[in-house]
Amino acid sequence: MATTPSTSTGSRPSEHMATAELPVVEVTAKDLPAFCPNPAMPVWNHHPRVFLDLGPKGEAMCPYCGTRYRLKAGEKLKGGH
Repeated sequence: MATTPSTSTGSRPSEHMATAELPVVEVTAKDLPAFCPNPAMPVWNHHPRVFLDLGPKGEAMCPYCGTRYRLKAGEKLKGGH
């Protein structure tokens, strides 16, 4: 049986895909905490749930699938407890 060499390096999506190719999900402050996979993703494509810190720039990327999450324009993060 012939095998085809794998082109996957086992690296994260951010290391081998251009940023423009990755999906972007815009979230509101009301949607926080942000997590992936989100409810709109197909069930067959799920990975373990991870919570994402949008940080001071208002953006984060899922370490599993590379989906980017961005705070919608004009939305403000509430800080502290």
